[in-house]
Amino acid sequence: MLYRQLGKSGIEASVVAFGAWAIGGWMWGGAEESQALKAINVGLDEGMNFIDTAPIYGFGSSEKLVGRAIKGRRDQVVLATKCGLVWDRQGSSLHCYADRNKVTNEPSEVTVYRSLRPQSIVQELEQSLRRLQTDYVDLYQTHWQDDVVPIEETMAALMNLKQQGKIRAIGVSNANVDHLQQYGQVDADQEKFSMLDRQIERNKQLAYCNKQDIAVLAYSPLAQGLLTGKVTPERAFDQGDQRRTKPRFALKNRQRVSQMLAQLQPLAHEHDVTLGQLVIAWTFSQPGLTHVLCGVRRPEQARENAAAGRLRLSDDELSQISDIITTHESEIV
Repeated sequence: MLYRQLGKSGIEASVVAFGAWAIGGWMWGGAEESQALKAINVGLDEGMNFIDTAPIYGFGSSEKLVGRAIKGRRDQVVLATKCGLVWDRQGSSLHCYADRNKVTNEPSEVTVYRSLRPQSIVQELEQSLRRLQTDYVDLYQTHWQDDVVPIEETMAALMNLKQQGKIRAIGVSNANVDHLQQYGQVDADQEKFSMLDRQIERNKQLAYCNKQDIAVLAYSPLAQGLLTGKVTPERAFDQGDQRRTKPRFALKNRQRVSQMLAQLQPLAHEHDVTLGQLVIAWTFSQPGLTHVLCGVRRPEQARENAAAGRLRLSDDELSQISDIITTHESEIV
């Protein structure tokens, strides 16, 4: 497994991280707890020491599962969670309306707000620490940015928590270069990035982070499974799975992606890896892209993703893959 530092924090984290959104259940059609717990431990055994979760992932369910799984192994884990999305109190602005009926036995419809007010951040962290069964978080990230609360107030609260030893490093997510400049020196920026989602590359955010020594964490690097080759045109999605209604997962688009992946398949065969592993390795090999967060629900997925962290692609191979992507990307949603 390849390890890289999170910004200037001194924290070494595996380039392939365990993304814990799916095990929370919400928007993913549920998850089997025993499988999720085993998957986390398999990932750790395979060298995947970086786990990323958030309170909103299953309205606390994901954090609770992660806390149970790493009990007795906390010193082996680079643990990341987030703040800024709340559903149990009024926030600064509306984020979304949510149906959590398949996640908890509590009232189904909830309103999710953005809130990065200092008092809310402190309260959120205390709740996360209880769910995670720990007294500190390695990387604490603002999940979505709050345009109502001045960033200097948010950053002051985060710095205070860092001084108290409750968090080791500060990160942001779903931000832009303007946000990053206002925050100042943070250690990580978590953004959507994949072969099909390269906005942070085009708008120079990736280059900015590279210049400022900010780690860039790619979420949805496999485009929610679409780039694994396992989401075939024949695939049917379970009730409650967000992909059922997304244009990206429409039949015609899946057919187009399948055509692109077919051209990548010979290279995957050459390295004796899966398409998903090839895609992961291409992703963490992009200039400035330091870590890849891969969603996992089952032990075999954790093992496969971790193995991708041992794959090294040559410059010629990376160029070949990029050329194939360029050929198809204009036709893919």
